[in-house]
Amino acid sequence: MTETPLDILVIGHNYAPEPVGIAVYTSGMAEMLAADGHEVRVICGTPCYPHWSVLPGYSHYKVTHRCEGGVAVTRLPHFVPSVPRGWRRILHHLSFALLATWAMLRACWHRRPDVIVAIAPSILSTAVARLVAICVRRPLWIHVQDLELEVALATGQLPGGRRTAALLGAAERWALSGDRVSSISPAMCERLAAKLGRDAAVFEFRNWADPAVVHRAEAESPYRREWRIGRPHVVLYSGNIAAKQGVELVVEAARLLGWRTDIQFVICGNGANRAALEGAARGSGVMIHDLQPTELLGDLLALASVHVLPQIAGAADLVLPSKLPNMLASGRPVIATADEGTGIARESGGAGLLTPPHDARALADAIASLIDDPVRRAAMGAAGRRLAAARWDKREILEQFGRELRTLVVEPGYNRPVRGVIRPRFAQHQPAGRIEPIQQHP
Repeated sequence: MTETPLDILVIGHNYAPEPVGIAVYTSGMAEMLAADGHEVRVICGTPCYPHWSVLPGYSHYKVTHRCEGGVAVTRLPHFVPSVPRGWRRILHHLSFALLATWAMLRACWHRRPDVIVAIAPSILSTAVARLVAICVRRPLWIHVQDLELEVALATGQLPGGRRTAALLGAAERWALSGDRVSSISPAMCERLAAKLGRDAAVFEFRNWADPAVVHRAEAESPYRREWRIGRPHVVLYSGNIAAKQGVELVVEAARLLGWRTDIQFVICGNGANRAALEGAARGSGVMIHDLQPTELLGDLLALASVHVLPQIAGAADLVLPSKLPNMLASGRPVIATADEGTGIARESGGAGLLTPPHDARALADAIASLIDDPVRRAAMGAAGRRLAAARWDKREILEQFGRELRTLVVEPGYNRPVRGVIRPRFAQHQPAGRIEPIQQHP
């Protein structure tokens, strides 16, 4: 007998066409659920990330309703700060949460969903989702992409000091107490379980690698001609440029390797710290470009000889960068600035090198060592592709999520607590060969 399709209401601040980060995975999840026959409605914000300005073609002031990829998408206008720090960032999230309260109640009045899925951040909109789920007596699945409060503390972006942190921490624990809670890596699942208590239901629901990245990995990148790159090797960073990334470290490493005529550093990104990065990069020889279209991601990542994944100290277990699976899928080694034992270190084992956060000399030495050792570079790139296939397969991840979502809806007494961290095997096949732990570069 064919299973009855679910009516799924999703609330998430970020959604396509934002080119990077959470939006890619929320829209991918919604569109695949719709393609599998479910009725999917999404309440999201006006696209503005990571540029922090509303994208052309989208309204600053009006609520819009469109069908996109088989999904009924409601976009809410909200405050978009040009500099997303402190109280301005809080106002950004608060304005969305207030509008989302009205939009969710309206959606549930029109037709009560079978299940509500809330994407965090932001915690404020997740709290709205929990309130509405309680009011309409529907199960709530909360998916945590980013430990928002801890990241704000680690990057010094939280105004108000300890009292504000304590208040927001209590609000966060309440907001994240859904019928099911999931996150994107074992390290983040463990932190959530500790935060929410021993009866928390925490599932592992990974992000995925873009299949197009694998298909383009062996071809010569057209960006080499377009950007007139004559040097044989490219060190690439592509993604958001904000406080938690610490991309300035890449510029410092480029200056230390300025004498190398065979290495070109390229940064592709937008974000709150873009202007400061451009100032720091003057005279360094680093090429800085805007983020490239999502459909050209495979071409861009194929440009690299080596990928760099900078993170500030203390952030390696607070968020698993969404760019990592695609870096691995591209078949190029990854140099991550993280300590041993962190989530980033465990997730990229055998596929690159670790260097200490904020240590430009160590990063430069690691880059030079891989550029000068093509055999080792190729072996680490191949290990990365195996990891991507084993752990970040899109179809398997989303099919498993769909099954777990249906289980939440149909099981009697859906709000019973589930103890511990639950790790469904979203990627069931194993990597070919033995994967070594990631190596710490001396």
